[in-house]
Amino acid sequence: MREDLRTLYGEERLPRYTSYPSSPHFSAAADAGTYADWLRTLPAAATASLYLHVPFCRSMCWYCGCHTSITRHDAPIRDYVATLRAEIGLVASRLEGRPRVRHVHFGGGTPTIMAPDAFRDLVAMLRDVFPIDIDAEVAAEIDPRTLSAEMARALGEAGVTRASLGVQSFDPVVQEAIRRRQSYALTEAATAGLRAAGIGGINLDLIYGLPHQTVASCVETVRQCLDLRPDRLAVFGYAHVPSFKKHQRHIAEATLPDGGARRAQAEAIAEKLAQAGYVRIGLDHYALPTDPMATARAGRMLRRNFQGYTTDPADALIGFGASSIGRLPQGYVQNEPALRAYVERIGRGELATSRGYALTPDDRLRADLIERIMCDFSVDVGAICRAHGRDPDELLAATPRLRMLAEHGLVRREGGVLSIPDDAKAFVRNVAAAFDAHLGTSAAMHSRAA
Repeated sequence: MREDLRTLYGEERLPRYTSYPSSPHFSAAADAGTYADWLRTLPAAATASLYLHVPFCRSMCWYCGCHTSITRHDAPIRDYVATLRAEIGLVASRLEGRPRVRHVHFGGGTPTIMAPDAFRDLVAMLRDVFPIDIDAEVAAEIDPRTLSAEMARALGEAGVTRASLGVQSFDPVVQEAIRRRQSYALTEAATAGLRAAGIGGINLDLIYGLPHQTVASCVETVRQCLDLRPDRLAVFGYAHVPSFKKHQRHIAEATLPDGGARRAQAEAIAEKLAQAGYVRIGLDHYALPTDPMATARAGRMLRRNFQGYTTDPADALIGFGASSIGRLPQGYVQNEPALRAYVERIGRGELATSRGYALTPDDRLRADLIERIMCDFSVDVGAICRAHGRDPDELLAATPRLRMLAEHGLVRREGGVLSIPDDAKAFVRNVAAAFDAHLGTSAAMHSRAA
């Protein structure tokens, strides 16, 4: 692909398509009453996954794009865990039946900031309230800088099966610029402690496009990560949106790599991981060939949700905690992002839903198309349209962006099947955006495509 086209498409600001429509299109039209109705009508035979958001960290990393609060004290965390437990009870009381659960995910923030006993008790409560399969995946995001040996043991005792450790970069110059000092030795010790506690699945999270980052420093970070032999790696491009995340203003834009340098970093990381035997999973994940995610990719069973790529085919995602997002068959819901507002509403015995989105038939069609593009780098438009009772020729004719993408080599069309060439896979979001009927009103809130 020509470099001018790489620049053109790489500079587009697009959703990551962990949902469709993306969260900027949620509104107050879907409120707590809507959520209660949707919970009440969830079929008894439905399956669900659970997401619990813990919005606390001990310090703020300047690159962070998450909903999080900084606290040096434990009392706010204890109070928040109590509120989480109350919300679990409120949600359960709205369900006619209890959906079977195969995936539980703790995100943040830093979920392991809570006391070990509090974490064990919270997981025990979830198991009491929901029928969680004995072999369910229970995952937790971890900051190695604050993980204690006691907490590692508690994770294992609570049945956690997968841990995602934030690394970002081992380059001390980059770490200083993003205010996240984390040595390789510390990360190695955390990984060893988790494995000793019986947690078999280890994920490492990396970021490219950070201040002062270079291709050489990215490759060196990957080399060190490979010594830890993680099962999976997630490799994200840094999204610099200081108008929405004010702490990012501490990062001088002049220190950020340009679009060409970002792409070179991403390509170097991908090449290094491929040489080490990792399989590329969609846009930004990598896994060992024996990992369930690689198996799902090979069988075209990969899915995408708010945690990124997943093997989870659940009918519903139930979110708990401030800012958490859920998905039910009817649409999406999101809790109050502001911590105080969330706590106050749960304290009054109310669901904390602040906004959401009710899916239309057209949304469901486009969501299926976009998910397959993001997961498989190809999509049978004809088959999906027929499943939704739509004419594929009519839809394709009404999608003029595809013609331009084809002319520029980002997509190939054979009948009703679209596929993305190997040299254009970094621009999968650009192709997915061709089917996004809502795109255009929220571009500033999204990250660059590449």
